[in-house]
Amino acid sequence: MQTIQLLIQGQNRNAQGDAWFERKNPLDGEVATRAPAATPADAVAAVEAASAAFPAWSATGPGKRRALLLKAADALEAKLPAFVAAMAGETGATAMWAGFNVHLAADGLREAAALTTQITGDVIPSDVPGSLALAVRQPAGVVLGIAPWNAPVILGVRAVAAPLACGNTVVLKGSEQCPNTHRLIIEALQEAGLPDGVVNYITNAPQDAGAVVEAIVAHPAVRRVNFTGSTHVGRIIARLCAEHLKPAVLELGGKAPLVVLDDADIGAAVDGAIFGSFANSGQICMSTERIIVDESVADAFVERLAARARDLPVGDPRLGPVVLGSVVDLSAVERCNRLIDDALAKGAVLLCGGKAETTLMPATLLDRVTPDMLIYQEESFGPVKGIVRVGGVEEAIACANDNEYGLSAAVFGRDTARAWQVAQRIQSGICHVNGPTVHDEAQMPFGGVKASGLGRFGGQAGVHEFTDLRWITLQTTPRHYPF
Repeated sequence: MQTIQLLIQGQNRNAQGDAWFERKNPLDGEVATRAPAATPADAVAAVEAASAAFPAWSATGPGKRRALLLKAADALEAKLPAFVAAMAGETGATAMWAGFNVHLAADGLREAAALTTQITGDVIPSDVPGSLALAVRQPAGVVLGIAPWNAPVILGVRAVAAPLACGNTVVLKGSEQCPNTHRLIIEALQEAGLPDGVVNYITNAPQDAGAVVEAIVAHPAVRRVNFTGSTHVGRIIARLCAEHLKPAVLELGGKAPLVVLDDADIGAAVDGAIFGSFANSGQICMSTERIIVDESVADAFVERLAARARDLPVGDPRLGPVVLGSVVDLSAVERCNRLIDDALAKGAVLLCGGKAETTLMPATLLDRVTPDMLIYQEESFGPVKGIVRVGGVEEAIACANDNEYGLSAAVFGRDTARAWQVAQRIQSGICHVNGPTVHDEAQMPFGGVKASGLGRFGGQAGVHEFTDLRWITLQTTPRHYPF
């Protein structure tokens, strides 16, 4: 068991009242982490620490900010064994998934470091003689980052890296399901030498999340909020931010379609579907959720896909290498079992896997899924995937768009011009032609449409989200006034 603390103004401390909560391992129920149950007063203290640090940090030169973020990337990578242990203990994640998280998160810090000298503006021609008019991007202030448990290192770093690069200070609210994993990110930033108060970390008991977040968002010093998580909670965050007129970047749920056209390379499509569907047991916002296959190639595709899925090893990641570790908790098992029962009752065909009694869930494929089945619309967020057979391109596009989400998508086809045209018609913030739905790079504009969110993370899109654009003029000659 790990016992962790809050970080406020560079000081490790317990929550007010010395309250705690526990995160248990989903496989054996043993306590993995004991973490402070922060109060709204703790949350306000974290914001005030970030606010006090903001003037000096926002005035820090880009070279210094870059150097610190590069040091943090190295420190993060050095903590790989600790991240592997923390993720296995708190969420049942595999060592492979933990390693991928750390690698991509370190890339995120290095990309953020590169952004420090790319925060640019414009000179805009003015109709006023002698007026030098500039569009200038400046740090916004204190940023609240709320990160989830499923890709905890990637998304925890994403919540803080671009805001820091832009000269903002940060309060990171760790997930109740992986407080130690998120704390390790903060430790890497501390070890890099970030000044006290630039990054602050709080954790809270699940029942206190609403009060803690509301106290932070309501604080006048908080100027941006970014949240990655479910659409349900995202709507709550959006309403709260709207009430306080705080801009928000929201990356929410998904129902990513993978479309296999009639001319697809079947082997490549199977590879993409296996990875996109079952990486981290399907617990990724970009996970392939609806496999849409042209009926002319469906039999061949399904046969090869099912054969691959049956061979994916599942087991306790603490005991050795596996592809599918534990899902996050028994409620995920119950949700997936409910989707399986409903689909089979309505005529779906079980190709492999099936219902589970523990959090070790096998790769499960349901063929001949139809719109009246729950799995057609609902996000499984687990290793249970539905296959929909369609007759042609127009049916495939209609099926891909037939849900409220729009985060990631994929299209497989040898005629790349046609596949590109299909990709353009899919309603999603991200779409990959002849690649999996699960794909992330720190410099890319990442985000969704419809119920999958607002705003974009990554690269110049992140600079846009985490800075204020100001119009500043300098009158260089005497100005004429009408009176």
